Amino acid sequence: MESHLRTKSKGIVAWPEGERPRERLLRLGAQALTDGELLAILLRIGFKGTSAVELGRQLVKKFGSLRAVAEAPLIALRGFKGLQGKDGAKAAQLAAALEIARRISVPDSREKVRIASTKEAAARLKSELHGLPEEHFRVLFLNRRSVLLDDALLAVGAVDQARPPIRLIVARALQANASAVILGHNHPSGAAEASESDRLFTEDALKALKPIGIKLLEHVIVGADTVFSFADSGLLDEIALAT
Repeated sequence: MESHLRTKSKGIVAWPEGERPRERLLRLGAQALTDGELLAILLRIGFKGTSAVELGRQLVKKFGSLRAVAEAPLIALRGFKGLQGKDGAKAAQLAAALEIARRISVPDSREKVRIASTKEAAARLKSELHGLPEEHFRVLFLNRRSVLLDDALLAVGAVDQARPPIRLIVARALQANASAVILGHNHPSGAAEASESDRLFTEDALKALKPIGIKLLEHVIVGADTVFSFADSGLLDEIALAT
């Protein structure tokens, strides 16, 4: 009878209880589950003819790894068979859970994090931006003692299009009562070089922040293997002198 059930249905409910991912997690702990099984618990259900576990395995196989699934743009998840749907609920649920995991991996916002050098800024931004398939633009807001007040993702887009409105950076700085900001974005192409667009945006940000007494300390560009620092390269001073 049991083998008949397994043949007739690929649904997890037809599996012996000891083989079901949720029951195994409760009995053995989350570390005992495979990447696909962990995703299955988040997804809860698969689709016709495919269990949630098989859907989880297909996701890992398609993108190459669990990390790659976590870094995949939402549009790629929504286009995957089994995550499709007009409301995008399953893709949104998965993206939210993976984003929670990513945020947990960075320093707790309740802890006082000081960023007093380019090295420290680059290390934080690299942990957040490295390997992303789209360009992400983040801004770190600091007080006078270089303590991090806010770390905000302000734009996501194609190359040279992930640029938040300057007024948004100013508004967030005032809201956080920040004394200084550090800009950061990634180049999905892998080249850690400042483009003309990067230079012009930095100049515009400097012009907007300087009159209200907020310092632009740095602009970090994260590439595949290295980072580019506007401050360390002297480019930030060059822009400041020209404005």
